[in-house]
Amino acid sequence: MVVIGVDTSLRSTGFGVIETAGNRIVALEAGRVRNASDLPLTQCLVAIHEKISSLIALHRPDVMAVEGVIYAKNANTMLALGQARGAVLLAAAENKLPVYDYEPRRVKMSVCGNGLAEKEQVQRMVKTLLSLDKLPQNDAADALAIAICHAHSNLRLLQKAPL
Repeated sequence: MVVIGVDTSLRSTGFGVIETAGNRIVALEAGRVRNASDLPLTQCLVAIHEKISSLIALHRPDVMAVEGVIYAKNANTMLALGQARGAVLLAAAENKLPVYDYEPRRVKMSVCGNGLAEKEQVQRMVKTLLSLDKLPQNDAADALAIAICHAHSNLRLLQKAPL
């Protein structure tokens, strides 16, 4: 099974593509879509959509896993996150890719065994679980962790319908 994980943000959307075979998980690609702070909203959304679409075309994942919507005190931040998430979900929908979302605590619990794990802990565990040579960048590590969480949840998928 090939899973693309996405940690959505307007300025730095993390992505990670993994492949599972039994208990083995291998990272195929990871990184982030970085948008400059002065780039207009619409161009940020296009960049996110194009990168995720190109990853889907290249790796042909079976499923997409995304971080569930989180609460932010700033309404503008929530709006920007929602719009970026929409660009990602559109790429999945155009490719008829099922999408599952996972709350941040569940992802951290799945990867670190602690739902309140810090970003550095997530990075270290992702590096260990995927036998990477170096720590992945924060956003890429989060996206890989989301994909790993989905892989760990694979046996329980019948209990949860895609978005």
